[in-house]
Amino acid sequence: MRILIIIISLCFVSLSWAQCDKAAFKQFDFWLGEWTVYQKDGKVAGTNTITKQMGNCVVHESYSATSGYHGQSFNIYDASRKLWHQTWVDNGGRLLVLEGRWKGNTMELSGEQVDAKGKKELHRIRWKPKKNGDVHQIWEMSRDKGTHWTSVFYGVYQKKK
Repeated sequence: MRILIIIISLCFVSLSWAQCDKAAFKQFDFWLGEWTVYQKDGKVAGTNTITKQMGNCVVHESYSATSGYHGQSFNIYDASRKLWHQTWVDNGGRLLVLEGRWKGNTMELSGEQVDAKGKKELHRIRWKPKKNGDVHQIWEMSRDKGTHWTSVFYGVYQKKK
């Protein structure tokens, strides 16, 4: 009986690894690499390293801003719900949980957060791969359930050479 449980467990693990090679798990692959991130005005905002980890199942981001701000995200495709999930943490104590999908030519994730005053905020981040290899990241926030959006960050990712 013990051997049967071990065999079933190993089959489940190998099936999970194989699942991460499916097309949906590759939707964020345009973001992989070593990047210099520029603000909309052309000034360097920081650097970002995006890698695949854990058997190509997890997209890991490690961002460092020129200001000393640092953050990391873990992104995974949830095949059971057919959506992407991101958990972002940073050195300012922020936790941001986003979910969403690939929409046409854009990855779009969003989620609610409560600010320091207890007010709900809706965050939306979109990544748009460009034909020249750049990626534009647009992070917006709304305090009125998505009627009006304000820019939090606009980043232009260019691959390091």
